[in-house]
Amino acid sequence: MNDLFDWQYALQILPELLRASLNTLGITLIGFVIAIVLGLFLALGRRSKHYWLSWPTTLVIEFIRSTPLLIQVYFLYYVLPNYGLSMTAMQVGIIGIGVHYACYIAEVYRSGLDAVPRAQWEAVTALNMTPYIAYRNIILPQAFRPILPPLGNYLIAMLKDTPVLSAITVVEIMQQAKNIGSESFRYLEPITMVGLFFLALSIVLAYLVRRLELRLELR
Repeated sequence: MNDLFDWQYALQILPELLRASLNTLGITLIGFVIAIVLGLFLALGRRSKHYWLSWPTTLVIEFIRSTPLLIQVYFLYYVLPNYGLSMTAMQVGIIGIGVHYACYIAEVYRSGLDAVPRAQWEAVTALNMTPYIAYRNIILPQAFRPILPPLGNYLIAMLKDTPVLSAITVVEIMQQAKNIGSESFRYLEPITMVGLFFLALSIVLAYLVRRLELRLELR
């Protein structure tokens, strides 16, 4: 068994993997913040009654949802510099994954907004509330509860998609595992540990989302 999995070697490379895991967590959390904020604006833009706003927003959402994340980050990292816009691999990774998931989250927001009872929309109109106050105080709090589970799912999906960014040289935990494996020619330990990292963190995130969901339930 020791010949199959070297525990001593696994403990030796653990600090390197933990340092790289900070990049993975940072990309996930910052990207998710970008996604939930941008996704809200995209959802509002798509629901707009102004065609000059709703149609371009719809096209952007459908285009990004219909193309792979890998192609998008390749374009940002390798093509845009030819036109004078250069970013580091980490910046491209965060922006790329954030914008990509913002388009999925926009649809989640849209379903939540559509689920708000029509009477609530009529009430804010009758009370002559400004759109900002109506959304902040009445509409969004009601729309947020039912969309929390899908948002949690996308957070976990975003975490598991961070290895895609290794294609543009972002040193997240999977890229670090591959680097370690290429140096030692032992891939079992680093890849196994990365798999356990994603498994453990996904379970923790799912638990936290569930706890938040229970706290927000109407009593």
